[in-house]
Amino acid sequence: MKAVKLIIQGKVQDVGYRRWFEKEANTLNLKGYVMNLPSGEVEAVVLGNEQDILEIIRHSYVGPLRSQVSSIEQIALVDLPNYHEFTMIR
Repeated sequence: MKAVKLIIQGKVQDVGYRRWFEKEANTLNLKGYVMNLPSGEVEAVVLGNEQDILEIIRHSYVGPLRSQVSSIEQIALVDLPNYHEFTMIR
């Protein structure tokens, strides 16, 4: 089990990015959350096996149709959070 915080930069707000990310995370059986940041970025914390986390990161560079991701900062979390599902924070 692994946990990573992602800071997704680019055109990622007002394009359905959080909803898209939530669907992808649930498809991969990941736990955690996704939310918009006041800076215009999207933050996600994902908890799951390493292969699924790498897959969602790869997919995140593409995102939904109207998004344009410029970069994704990855921060490994040492203390594993205790999430039971994946949710979108509004």
